[in-house]
Amino acid sequence: MTVKLDIRKVESHENTEFYISAVPDQNAPIKEQAAQMFNAITDSLNTENAHVLQERIFTHDSALQNVSDIRSQAYGPLDDGVPPTILLCNQGLNGPFAGIQIHAIRSEKKPQVIKLHEKPCGRLFKTTGREYLTLSNISAQDPDSNTKQARKMLEKAETALNLLDADFLNVARTWMWLGNILSWYDDFNHVRNEFFTERGVIGTPHRQYMPASTGIGLKPPGNPICAMDLVAVLEPEDSIEFLPAVGKQQCALEYGSAFSRASKAVTPAAVTVFVSGTAAIDATGATTNIENPAGQINDTVENVRAVLKDMKCSDQDVVQAVAYCKNTDVEKIFHQYRKKLSWPWLTIVCDICRPELLFEIEVTAVIRQ
Repeated sequence: MTVKLDIRKVESHENTEFYISAVPDQNAPIKEQAAQMFNAITDSLNTENAHVLQERIFTHDSALQNVSDIRSQAYGPLDDGVPPTILLCNQGLNGPFAGIQIHAIRSEKKPQVIKLHEKPCGRLFKTTGREYLTLSNISAQDPDSNTKQARKMLEKAETALNLLDADFLNVARTWMWLGNILSWYDDFNHVRNEFFTERGVIGTPHRQYMPASTGIGLKPPGNPICAMDLVAVLEPEDSIEFLPAVGKQQCALEYGSAFSRASKAVTPAAVTVFVSGTAAIDATGATTNIENPAGQINDTVENVRAVLKDMKCSDQDVVQAVAYCKNTDVEKIFHQYRKKLSWPWLTIVCDICRPELLFEIEVTAVIRQ
């Protein structure tokens, strides 16, 4: 087996960003898959003298222990103590281990580990005129209800931001990992809307500060029903462009979800476009091509490409892409479609936020300077 390791490099005169997507090449034994993937990542990071800014691992629960153990063995000194975000998905065509996604940096300066309550939870990277923060796997315990847990999760992320004199107005992109999403997504939206309104993230109709976001049916291992990742720009101040309505879709807040369709932000080596999780939803907020996987895939890709076009990005500017498929039947159909685009795909099998939705995409693209 040869691991599929896609590395997209973005360079400035001072820093180089690396976007790494790793997927198993075939349905090999899990230990073999994990060893080859993590060893390939380790070799690449060491060769480039790069350091991880954010890392996500998508795996079925049955492979979790092997994946975690082999990662620790492979990384060695590369492990700075910040745990990766591990997300439990359904088994897909490649087996129980779906893939790894990493954002890394090469610079004269190393990322600084951020701790909350003495536990590493993210990294801050400072360079000339720029401060870029990642927080990963932020979760909270509350046995009483999912909504209380979600509220505490948001408050915990806010506490970490406050440690750096920042708040949610500095946040360009969030990922909301929601176990059993179909049973409580409306409730989650209510919690987020309330929190964002209190914090001024939901502003006036003419000025919104809602981050780009993905809300998807994945959960962290263990007891938490939800967790979140985010990226924030601390410097330059007020430099994030939030795009509540862009491409072919209107503002998601009109049907109750507090996120922008995309955001544009300064990252260590470029200006980056974060395209939110996007599905086959039309301008009125209605699902299109119900019970038609191929139609939903086509509509979704068209919606994402419309955003990229508005942002003056081409297919070659996409540095990371994730396709979320409702089941392996949808995944099989998508695997025929994906050949049309040279994006660095990870394909994850999980629930989407509406029962009738079969497919969703998120992408990150760079505007090269």
